Amino acid sequence: MKIPSSIWTLLIGILLTLVSLWYGQNHGLLPTAASDEASLVDGLFNTMMTVSVGIFLLVEGVLIYTIVKYRRRTGDDKDGLPVHGNVPLEILWTAIPAIIVLGISVYSFDVYNEMGGFNPHAVHEAPMTPQAMKMPGAAIAATLTDTPPNTEPNLNQEKSDQAMEDPATAAVRNADQIPQKQNAPGVGSVAPTIGPTPDKEGKPPALTVNVTGLQYAWIFTYPDTSVTSGELHVPVGREVQINMTANDVIHAFWVPEFRLKQDAIPGRQSEIRFTPSKEGTYALICAELCGPYHGAMRTQVVVEKPETFAAWMKEQQVASNETLNQAIAVNPAELTPAEFLAPHTHNMGIQPEILHQIHN
Repeated sequence: MKIPSSIWTLLIGILLTLVSLWYGQNHGLLPTAASDEASLVDGLFNTMMTVSVGIFLLVEGVLIYTIVKYRRRTGDDKDGLPVHGNVPLEILWTAIPAIIVLGISVYSFDVYNEMGGFNPHAVHEAPMTPQAMKMPGAAIAATLTDTPPNTEPNLNQEKSDQAMEDPATAAVRNADQIPQKQNAPGVGSVAPTIGPTPDKEGKPPALTVNVTGLQYAWIFTYPDTSVTSGELHVPVGREVQINMTANDVIHAFWVPEFRLKQDAIPGRQSEIRFTPSKEGTYALICAELCGPYHGAMRTQVVVEKPETFAAWMKEQQVASNETLNQAIAVNPAELTPAEFLAPHTHNMGIQPEILHQIHN
């Protein structure tokens, strides 16, 4: 019994769909998902993988089929049929990819905003500045020279000043040497920001960390704690806000398991929020070529239980105080100067009477 071609087409279509759906969800190409935002990115990636596998199998299958079926036969020296094209087919294979691309674009835009990405209306929130009108390629420069100067506040400067209020952050940043750039959303010049997710809009993060990138290291400071660290510690299940900038060149904060990457740019205050969801130690990589030792600019992110994080923070504060105590003479028992310095002056051969005279 000869099976109609329409049945074959239907069966092949079902098979391709099942294979694409299975591989799209079981490809194993992504690392462990360790943040709440990772599931959103994974869903988008799996969708694109499903579509890509389906198209690949269809195109390659048709190609192999035509190579076999219409191959040159032995002794056949005739010319091929003069086929001039098929307009309906050309419309079909143009329309389908266009619909797929449009659908993925809408989906990816929705994912980015669900993660707290750019405000789509921010481009209209700041006027065009005279500096922007003088930029090369600004076709409207000749007609908008009378536009008043931008009087909007410099958000980068405000965020920088706020971060520099923390002594630990001020000790590692060189904000006084790098001017903070004015945001200009109208021409795309903005500090990169991934803010809170829609359900956390208007709520402060559970933890704020100031991150400074420099050749070739990441430095993490925890405001109001005097803690400075070379690795990032965060509590699991708590929203974390990273405020970062760079002291020299552009760096990129990338943790593959979080599915997040953000640039650290000199003169701009970048922001990224995420909620770690799985305990563990993950690699933090600079994903922007920043110099000859770029490959060595790596550290780790430690996601731990809140109580473990609190214990680590306390240890760091104690260690910081001990370091300070080693550098400065501290009088914890509120002794008199003679009593406090007696062990030291005795070894130096200084009599208590002399010390008393000097003190008075």
